Amino acid sequence: MTEAPPFIAKLLHAWPPAAWRELGVVIAVSGGPDSVALARGLHELRQAGPGRLLLAHFNHGLRPEAGQDEQSVVELACTLGIECHVGRSCVRERAAEQGDGIEAAARQARYDFLQETAHQAGARYIATAHTADDQVETILHRIVRGTGLAGLAGIPRSRPLDPGLALIRPLLAVRRSEVIDYLAAIGQPYCTDPSNADLRFTRNRVRRLLVPLLAEQFNPQVHEAILRLGRLAGESHEVVRELAEAAAARSVVSSNAQSLEIDLRQTAGQPPCVLREMLVGLWKQQGWPLQSMGLQEWDRLADALLTLQDIPRWILPGGIAGEVPDQRLRLSRPTP
Repeated sequence: MTEAPPFIAKLLHAWPPAAWRELGVVIAVSGGPDSVALARGLHELRQAGPGRLLLAHFNHGLRPEAGQDEQSVVELACTLGIECHVGRSCVRERAAEQGDGIEAAARQARYDFLQETAHQAGARYIATAHTADDQVETILHRIVRGTGLAGLAGIPRSRPLDPGLALIRPLLAVRRSEVIDYLAAIGQPYCTDPSNADLRFTRNRVRRLLVPLLAEQFNPQVHEAILRLGRLAGESHEVVRELAEAAAARSVVSSNAQSLEIDLRQTAGQPPCVLREMLVGLWKQQGWPLQSMGLQEWDRLADALLTLQDIPRWILPGGIAGEVPDQRLRLSRPTP
């Protein structure tokens, strides 16, 4: 029996067909090597069952090559005999309307499209093609920018999007070189994004300058070391997250879209890392803006949860007001 290529062997180990052959899977395909390899690999491993594979491509309309990328994904779907869904949006206009950066608006538009496609198809999973190299670059990028335990954990292998739908990343153990070798072996073309070579972007400098420098001059096994750090950080963060959820269940007195009240008698004695994690989780549940919240703001809130004295009203990023009367932390957002 011919031995499977490393790419297929790793994909088979990470996400065996028995886990998804009964369910629908939407594969997010940009046209680049990683996502094309994921589509080819899952198609190759697919077993008989009621589940089906679908390709989904989102055209952001940001690059001159966007039309070529879209066409290449449509052609790949035809070659594999797989249904293909294409979404389009003028992301620049969306970013201007919402006040988001281009990258954030593009990501949100893409995931909105992928979720809509999955719901329409009755799919259980959305599969994306983040690789081990993406994981290393993400962790390093976050270290350089400033991060905590959750950031060091890197990209999670999976996460729920809503009831009945999950995001899965089956290639997080696969190196980019293994992707390229696999595509070359099967003669599968793919698109390249010229912006990936633009060193004006921090992510590209991490990929093209920092990672090679670390490997050549500090540690030839730096990829493995960073991936190990991410795994250990993820395990530690999971413990902190569970403690934070338990603390929130005990201490939140009331909450609605505009306000949140926490009983300080229930947070006394908790480690600051647990309180910060609890606050981040509550912030997300409230749908309050996270981007401008830094460690200084989270620390101040955590300190407020441990105080025994009243604290006068102060204003946090996003216009959120905080105050501590009668051993309760009250947070409120102005009515739009």
